[in-house]
Formats: sequence, structure tokens, C-alpha cells
Amino acid sequence: MTSILVLNGPNLNLLGTRQPDVYGATTLADIEASCSRWAKDAGCAVSFMQSNHEGALVDAIHAARGVHDGIVLNAGAYTHTSIALMDAIASVELPTIELHLSNVHAREEFRHTSYIAKVCVGIICGFGAHGYKLAIEALVSHLKD
Repeated sequence: MTSILVLNGPNLNLLGTRQPDVYGATTLADIEASCSRWAKDAGCAVSFMQSNHEGALVDAIHAARGVHDGIVLNAGAYTHTSIALMDAIASVELPTIELHLSNVHAREEFRHTSYIAKVCVGIICGFGAHGYKLAIEALVSHLKD
């Protein structure tokens, strides 16, 4: 069975209360429950991890090798700053989808640069919590191809 790691970065543990006008009112627990349903419908298994610490995210990416077939990564602000996450993704050679709840291209200029995009198979942004479903579907499709 296909296995996907859904990895969430800094401040995403505050979803539902953190800037709901930007990130929506859905909590991370709600997103994880929805992802579990969507993954089951897609015939795959899904695991979750969230950390506010860059090194923990790098460790999770490393640990995914040989366990998961791909990664959905909402790296939060680390998207725009972390060469370490970029290198980790490149090192494990697992297809990874970059995901953002908001449309980062309609926001501040610094959010327009993504270090991890260079090593991801695709990017989904601006669809709120529904973006997780889109990312799972896209990753499952990519893995079948």
C-alpha cells in the first residue's frame, strides 16, 4: 500500500486560532482527520508529524526514506529560508509536494521565494485546508505514473 508522510512545519500547530483570516478556521487535528479519510479513499496510508523545529523536520524527512513513498510538506516559513530542508528532500529522493494554505504569491515579497520548490515535484498553494486533499491526490497520481 502506498504510504505518504504529511509533514507540517512551524506555527501550524496553531491553525484554527492563528490569523484565521489568512489560514482559515480549520485546526491541524481537523486537517489530519480529513487527510486520513482522503488517503483511505485514495487507497493509501498516511502518517502525520508537525514540528516548530527545523532539525526535527529534517530528521522526519530522513526517517521517511524506506518507510513512505512520498511526502506532503507544508514547511511554513522554513519554505523561504531553509537550505537544510531542501538538501534533506534532495537526499532522500522521495517525491515531495510543497503545500501552503495561503497563496504565498499574493502575500509579502519574501514569501515568493521557495528554497524547497527546486526539489519538489509540485506546489499547491492558496486553497486552504482543501490543499491537503489536492496534494494527496497529486502525489498518489505522481506515484502511479
